Amino acid sequence: MKWKGRTGSSNVQDRRGMSPSKGMVGGGIGTIILFLVIALLGGDPTALINNSSYINPAPSQYVESEEENELAEFSSVVLAETETVWADLFEKEGLRYEYPTLVLYNDSVQSACGAATSTTGPFYCPGDTSVYIDLSFYKELKQNFKAPGDFAFAYVIAHEVGHHVQNQLGITKQVMDLRGKLSEKEFNQYMVRLELQADYLAGVWAHYVERANLLEKGDIQEALNAASAVGDDRIQSEAWGYVVPDKFTHGTSEQRSEWFNKGFVSGNIKDGDTFSAKDL
Repeated sequence: MKWKGRTGSSNVQDRRGMSPSKGMVGGGIGTIILFLVIALLGGDPTALINNSSYINPAPSQYVESEEENELAEFSSVVLAETETVWADLFEKEGLRYEYPTLVLYNDSVQSACGAATSTTGPFYCPGDTSVYIDLSFYKELKQNFKAPGDFAFAYVIAHEVGHHVQNQLGITKQVMDLRGKLSEKEFNQYMVRLELQADYLAGVWAHYVERANLLEKGDIQEALNAASAVGDDRIQSEAWGYVVPDKFTHGTSEQRSEWFNKGFVSGNIKDGDTFSAKDL
C-alpha cells in the first residue's frame, strides 16, 4: 500500500508500555482460539471473561523498535483512510460517521469491554467505539498465520473498523440482543454472518483505496490470504486436527476471503447483507 508521506489519523491512542487494570477479555480475531480450546475441553468459554488470571498483571518493560514505530505510523494512515472512505459513504446516505479510536498497546490493555491480552488478538469494543491492537500481531500474522504483507495488516484494521460501521448502523445491537434467546448453535450462525459482513465492509474500503490509486501489486492477494488464514475451519483444524462447524463464529477461510472480495468488487454497502444471504 502506498502510505508513506500520507497524513495519519489524529484518533490514535498509544498505550504501549502502560499497565491496565484486571478485568474481562474483549472479542477479536484471536479470541476465537482461546474460546474454542476451552469449549473443546468441556469448559465454559464465558469463564474466560470473568477470570482475571488471563490478564498479565505486570507487562514487560516496553521498548519501541524502529520496525514497530513504522508499523504504528502505517496503522495511523490506514485508520485515516478508513475515516475518509466511511465519512464519505455515510454522508451519501444522509448519515454522519463518528470516527472510532485506534488504541495501540502491548501485552495487555483495559477497554470499556474489559481487559484483554495480546493473545486475544485485535478487537473492536462498542462500549468505547475503539479498535484495540497489539502491533506484535503483525509478526504473528506473518509467522503463525502465514499471511505476510502490510495490506494483510491493513485488512485486519479495516475488518475491526467494519465492526464499528456495523455498530453505528445498529446491526451489532440487533445481533447481540439475540444472545440468550437462541441456542449456542443458532447464535453462532448469526455471529458468523456478523463477521462475514465485517469482512465485506473491509473489502468495500479496499475498493475505494484502489480508486484512490493507493494499492500496490499483490495488496489484495495479501488481504485475501489474511482473511483465509483466520477462517474458523483452518484455526480449528490446526489447533485440534478436525473442525466443528457448530462452533464456527467467524466463518470458513473460503467464506471470509470470498466476502472480502465481494466487498472489494462491489464497493456498495447495500450488497453486503449477509443476514439475508441464503448461501454464505
